[in-house]
Amino acid sequence: MFHGQRIRETTGMTSKTRAREVEAKRKQALKDGAAGIRKQRAPRLLFVAADEWLEMKRRKWSPGMFTIAKTALQHLLPELGKQLLVDIEAEDISQYQKTRLSEGASNRTVNIEIGMLRQIMRRHRAWGRIQADVQMLPERQDVGRALTSEEESALLLECGRSRSRILLPFVSLALDTGARYNTIRTLVWENVDFANRCLKFGKDKTAAGTGRTVPLNKRAVAVLKFWAQQFPSRLPRHYVFPAEKVGAAGDRFDARVYATDPTRPVGSVKEAWETAKRRTRRHCPHCKTGILADKPQPEEGYFCSECNAEMRKLPAGLVSIRFHDLRHTAVSRMIAARVPLPIIAKIVGWSDGTMAKMAARYGHFAIEELREAVEAISSTARETEARYPRFSPQSGSETGCDLPN
Repeated sequence: MFHGQRIRETTGMTSKTRAREVEAKRKQALKDGAAGIRKQRAPRLLFVAADEWLEMKRRKWSPGMFTIAKTALQHLLPELGKQLLVDIEAEDISQYQKTRLSEGASNRTVNIEIGMLRQIMRRHRAWGRIQADVQMLPERQDVGRALTSEEESALLLECGRSRSRILLPFVSLALDTGARYNTIRTLVWENVDFANRCLKFGKDKTAAGTGRTVPLNKRAVAVLKFWAQQFPSRLPRHYVFPAEKVGAAGDRFDARVYATDPTRPVGSVKEAWETAKRRTRRHCPHCKTGILADKPQPEEGYFCSECNAEMRKLPAGLVSIRFHDLRHTAVSRMIAARVPLPIIAKIVGWSDGTMAKMAARYGHFAIEELREAVEAISSTARETEARYPRFSPQSGSETGCDLPN
């Protein structure tokens, strides 16, 4: 009997002595539970606890998030996996951070890995002991840039010259909507509304971005209409950018598309994207229209066939830009055009709570735009002077108005 209730359970024992010991242990567990005393979990090795934690999270996480966690653990477990959670110290984590940085990992990547370790240790109540001594690595908040009109033209020119026919419409849509890479990659034709010039995105990185409807500008509509002509037999559930392979044919090795499967989205455009960026290094920085060619051997260097400019090394071009910088470009241009932040947030899928923070991160302004802003200060002052009479500094008054001393 416990608290007026009869509890009937089996001890599973054939010996009365052992059965009484199990009964006494069970009674003590009931008393501890009633008193709020938590049962202590057995110490776990990190690799054992990590497997349990991943299995528990599998049902809640998206496939992308599960992949991120699994990748992080592939780096953590070889270094710390054989230690008990209660034995992991702040010094071990600090040493792990140094090792990963020496391998070329970014601060952000290392912080993600330590964040996974923190979640596992918290589940087993082992993090609080070392929390105050663990220092996360500083992360850059200014990562990202906006393309100038000149850079955008150069990039789109090389995308149009790519062997991959998908690259140009893919990049154009990213520039004109500010959508993320995977959101565009998984777009289906039933979500493209040509009549109302808008499209509806499916699952996005954030809840605020999932299912949002975005209007299309004239360039985006023209690009999508041209792209739709390539698939006259398309169905609503077919992907806008389908999986396909590209080969070469003929003496000139012209690009040939084959094995197109509209029921699957394109896997990646990374190879074509990187190649197009590298080709922008051949654009002449002097005349802006010429293409840099290699000098005849044995001479070294490059020359422009249009303006005859010569240089020893190729310019940087747009090699360093990321695909996500297309989103930065779209947001920066809307901010520069003084589009209200709530409207920008609706278009790109920001939540209300992060709107101001995201605007500060994605807003990239040229010096001319900043100059216009400070010029507005003096122009407002001139309007004020014209509207209200100026006080005389000698007398301290004008038109009968007295100023306090």
